[in-house]
Amino acid sequence: MSRKSTLSSTTVTNEYLNLVQEQVQDSLSVKQALLQDSDLLSGTVAVSEMIADALQNHHKLLLFGNGGSAADAQHIAAEFVGRYRTERRALPALALTVNTSSLTAIGNDYGFDVVFSRQIEAFGVSGDVALGISTSGSSENIVRALHRAQEIGMKTVALTGATGGRLKSRVDYCLAVPSRDTPRVQECHILLGHIICEIVERHLYEE
Repeated sequence: MSRKSTLSSTTVTNEYLNLVQEQVQDSLSVKQALLQDSDLLSGTVAVSEMIADALQNHHKLLLFGNGGSAADAQHIAAEFVGRYRTERRALPALALTVNTSSLTAIGNDYGFDVVFSRQIEAFGVSGDVALGISTSGSSENIVRALHRAQEIGMKTVALTGATGGRLKSRVDYCLAVPSRDTPRVQECHILLGHIICEIVERHLYEE
């Protein structure tokens, strides 16, 4: 390898190292802002207790989102059905993003905007909890699903980005991460999801 190419490689490596440091710092900054948001922190506790109470009373948690938020919905559901930290019975949590036949049939026959609200109608009952994840807070299929959940008598929670979007005043609890940067918001959503799982387990099995 020539000296020129070695120098070029070193420059690129340093550039990427700087990028890694910047991204980690950005993530830490958003989490620090989250830590200073007393409304969000107290809301997270309230949501956790609400979910715990619903599960204790033989209700279930329905979760949904689009793209990366769909993966987050599935991840959080898996923590409840499997376990988070505590050895305990399986808890009923269902991600509405996993049945591709339902998603494609509903999307084809009725439109993508109702792929979750139609499933809420099928599976949700009064007393259940619906948790929709939308970084913008304005995804039409999330808005419609949470509205349908309220009509049924379900409790409603939204995980969103900074403004809360259309969902801010339309759900029982809106946990709005203080950032407009989608990757940083998604990182905090899974953090909040894990915190909720831990509080629910402690509420149900350690008190």
